[in-house]
Amino acid sequence: MLVSAKEMLNKARDGKYAVGQFNINNLEWTKAILQSAQENNSPVILGVSEGAGKYMCGYHTIVGMVNGMIRDMNITVPVALHLDHGSYDGALTCIEAGFSSVMFDGSHYPFDENVEKTKAVIAIADAKGISVEAEVGAIGGEEDGVIGSGEVADAQECAKIAALGVTMLAAGIGNIHGQYPENGAGLRFDVLAEIQKAAAGMPLVLHGGTGIPADMIKEAISLGVSKINVNTECQLAFAAATREYVLAGKDLKGKGFDPRKLLAPGVEAIKATVKEKMELFGSVGKA
Repeated sequence: MLVSAKEMLNKARDGKYAVGQFNINNLEWTKAILQSAQENNSPVILGVSEGAGKYMCGYHTIVGMVNGMIRDMNITVPVALHLDHGSYDGALTCIEAGFSSVMFDGSHYPFDENVEKTKAVIAIADAKGISVEAEVGAIGGEEDGVIGSGEVADAQECAKIAALGVTMLAAGIGNIHGQYPENGAGLRFDVLAEIQKAAAGMPLVLHGGTGIPADMIKEAISLGVSKINVNTECQLAFAAATREYVLAGKDLKGKGFDPRKLLAPGVEAIKATVKEKMELFGSVGKA
């Protein structure tokens, strides 16, 4: 059964570890992440961008698939199904479809409008026991057509959004979507410490977890980051394993063209990536 992200993130904050949000793109992705979570006895958040939602035929399809897998695969660890960078309408649609958590990203609106729309989403979600993530200060880079310039969030704005009753807060601290650039300036831990104080200890979210050095990830967790989003890294691992399979000509041997065989190396690569991240975040054995 799907659960809200609230309890798992509060436990993570108190226990000084982070829960990974791993974005899903299809059945293989979902299966790999759930298997990895179960094998590592870790809570997990399945992220769905609006673009991926359309690709997978819509939110009801996704809810049906995830609920079916949890049941048929005997998944006993806590699983939240979360809308990533949701629009206002997208958040309401996902709540209605059966998601257990939503992000309303109002960071591109004027601040007062972000507050009003966030309040409205919280009121609807709270009534159904669904967790809500809000964002202050856009995350840099591009994710599924959502482009942010990567500005650093204002601590006072974070305090105002946190006070509305959101479950978790995403704040820009120099992080970006996609692969972290080699010349990246690094995360602004001074800003993160300010935000953590301003948000009164609310679980904080780090978007764009791909390629951020391990020591930075650990420092971010020590400063209150309780949820870390990973997407690009799984995609790169899947693509590399699939390329290797095809270049080795394995799809031309026997029944190697069968999609179950063709996609299997990619699934294993996702599982390995998820395990590595869960170990880094400290969530292994925390279910």
